[in-house]
Amino acid sequence: MNITDYDRALYYTHQSEWDNLLILMVRTKDHFLSKKIEHFLHAYQFEHDYTIIQNKLYALFRYLDHAASVTTNDISMFG
Repeated sequence: MNITDYDRALYYTHQSEWDNLLILMVRTKDHFLSKKIEHFLHAYQFEHDYTIIQNKLYALFRYLDHAASVTTNDISMFG
């Protein structure tokens, strides 16, 4: 797993750089990250209910937090 993908996803989301987030979704090797980004961007574009958009955003953030912490633990164990 590439920790820079998680950092980029967080940065692009914070800066509302949806085009870059879409490019990251296509290029990342992490299938789960790609799906979380896809679900969020789809909700952001097409949903009218803000709570659905918010839930998809929080799901993306939870995954980013989890994946970054697991990747950081792997690096510290072997590095």
